[in-house]
Amino acid sequence: MWKLNFRSGMSLLEITLFAGTVGIAQAASPADPGKVIRQAFEAPDDGFDMAKTQNHYSGWVSEAIFEALLSYDYLASPAKLIPRTVEAMPEVSEGGKVFIFKIRPGIYFSPDAAFKGKRRELTADDYIYTFKRVLDPVNRSPNASFIDGKILGMSEAVAKANKTGKFDYDAPVAGLKALDRYTLRIELNATDYNFLYIVAYGAFGAVSREVIDTYSPQTGLHPVGTGAYMMEKYLPRSKITLVANPEYRGYTWNFQSTGSAWDEQIVKDMKGKKMPQVGRVEISIIEEEQSRWLAFQDKQLDIDKLPQIAAPTVLDGDKLKPAFSSQNIRMNRVADAGMTFSLFNMRDPVIGGYTNEKIALRRAIAMSYSNDDEIAQMRLGQAVKDEMIIPVGVVGFDPQYRNSVSYDIPLANKLLDHFGYKRGADGYRNMPDGTPLTIKKTTEAQNDKKVQSEIWKRGLDKIGIRVEFNVGNFADNLKAGTNCQLQMWSGAWNADFPDGENFLQLLYGPKATQGNHACYESAAYDALYKKAVSLPLGEERNKLYAQMNRQMEADTPWLMHTTRIRSWLVRPWVKGYKKHPIMHSDWEYIDVDKH
Repeated sequence: MWKLNFRSGMSLLEITLFAGTVGIAQAASPADPGKVIRQAFEAPDDGFDMAKTQNHYSGWVSEAIFEALLSYDYLASPAKLIPRTVEAMPEVSEGGKVFIFKIRPGIYFSPDAAFKGKRRELTADDYIYTFKRVLDPVNRSPNASFIDGKILGMSEAVAKANKTGKFDYDAPVAGLKALDRYTLRIELNATDYNFLYIVAYGAFGAVSREVIDTYSPQTGLHPVGTGAYMMEKYLPRSKITLVANPEYRGYTWNFQSTGSAWDEQIVKDMKGKKMPQVGRVEISIIEEEQSRWLAFQDKQLDIDKLPQIAAPTVLDGDKLKPAFSSQNIRMNRVADAGMTFSLFNMRDPVIGGYTNEKIALRRAIAMSYSNDDEIAQMRLGQAVKDEMIIPVGVVGFDPQYRNSVSYDIPLANKLLDHFGYKRGADGYRNMPDGTPLTIKKTTEAQNDKKVQSEIWKRGLDKIGIRVEFNVGNFADNLKAGTNCQLQMWSGAWNADFPDGENFLQLLYGPKATQGNHACYESAAYDALYKKAVSLPLGEERNKLYAQMNRQMEADTPWLMHTTRIRSWLVRPWVKGYKKHPIMHSDWEYIDVDKH
């Protein structure tokens, strides 16, 4: 996980990027500097080098700066892939193993001193370099599993890098070839039915080698891409300011409505406009819900996710109360294409391991937690219970599936008694060897996390288990989780692409010390995963997805919680807004009515 480091001479408080000082003749942009979107994030980013992080908020910003080969239609439902930097969808041959991408000429990176005063055009070699960086062992990329072992010849390159200590970026890789300046050929070892979704993922947005070489090891502070926006100012864990990239080629807004009233209004407001219209994006990091809600009420924010604490005041069922609808505030209410969970570190000496008594301990802890209380008290009704790892709206979700681990205090106590976790004189349990049993649960400082800790404490008291809560910030906790250093933690995952593989890969054994923060390694689970991804999308694959869910429940590295219902509030001067299930960065698709 990437950590902030500052060069001597650089302000410890603020990083300002002076792109305009490099003397490049800048292209005309339809973006209006006077059209500003002000938004807030509820947790900090972790820098903007997407080869080194899976932080949700880093990815949100990075989507506006870096461009993958493919993207998604803004309005289509279900989610639909479309060309991004390529002229058309790729040619696919040899049974889905070979892909030819034709990159559009005339796409340029945003101005930066790394280019020494010259315009820098995007080429096929930039994508080859980007793919290699994700697998370079020195980056320890949490995104490596998306392509690890998939591209012909890449495993050999990685093995050589592990042996020599340095990745040879100049050595050819059979599965990554630039046939000419604008033509990229990718060949896989085997058919991957979700590969085009992977290509559209933010970690594969093109970076330039010159920028990485210039700013290494501080690449996360200097994002330079070909997207609609570029970084102007960055105050870590406080403020992010983006401005329109003057080199961005732009496009004409021409997405098709799904037929909903919301979509029809968007098309009416946006069709035919030259994009992007928004010239400036100001993002504040406001972790406390009450502060963020006050900022929206005070019109300091133009778009905000309704904080759960405000839901009883603002909502009448799934509608806005008159006090808010009368302000012409609009609400885009959607269920996340995601889920939440608590994880147990399978390498931890107290709660980790695969013996029956360790599984029984985790199962009892899981059964002490009330998801009904979470929905009512933590989410204030703005959530639904998760039954499986795959959420509704994602391929592989089974509406008939029911989780085998549920809130059951009597059974949890029986399990602990049976496996030797006896109560002491104080009513709390000891380990089977008689030493005190204490669980350490990592969390964050936000109000909803405090409520969740209270739910955990109530349940654990009922089964006689002591618990300590260690409060940290999200970015630091994510880093520790990646290194298998957290005993228990609660997390969330939103879809990177709309297939269950994207969720089930989180528990794949080879991802331990990458994105598998439970550090779970199960031969049975891994075998099911490998078999599933070798099959075409369809019923047989989905059956294996369900079996993987059952294997997870049997071992209990996770406890499933809820899918959050999001109510996005939009001020009347913001036009064209709709929350996409996969894409997070939407500033280039919307407009601001300044009148």
